[in-house]
Amino acid sequence: MATSEDFLIKELDKRASGQAFEVILGAGVSDVKGEFPLSAPKKKDVSLEEIQKKMDAAEERRKKHEADVLKHLADEREHEKEVLQKAMEENNNFSKMAEERLNQKMEANKENRTALKAAMSEKFKEKDKKFEEVRKNKETKDGSED
Repeated sequence: MATSEDFLIKELDKRASGQAFEVILGAGVSDVKGEFPLSAPKKKDVSLEEIQKKMDAAEERRKKHEADVLKHLADEREHEKEVLQKAMEENNNFSKMAEERLNQKMEANKENRTALKAAMSEKFKEKDKKFEEVRKNKETKDGSED
């Protein structure tokens, strides 16, 4: 058994798995328990006027809280509207840009097609001229051989 001013340690049991001790608190520590009251504190009498004031104050707090919540919700809705508006504007801008690019590509394709047709037409005209020359040369050869 070990002792101290504030507590007492008593060995209870020795086992193969370990030891058990009992700690007994001294008189100085037990005084702390005496500070806590065992019964609830006595309630003072509250007048009807005080109760009404407290209820009015609580009602004001509820109203203020409700107003704050409504304001917060209104701010969130406004923010949502702004975000949707911005998204719509970006979508419209993207659509316009895509349409412009498509129109430019179509115009370039049209110009390329026109240029290709003109080149093919020119090429066919050159071939037609050669055919005519060959035909004339053949006719003149055939006419001169008779």
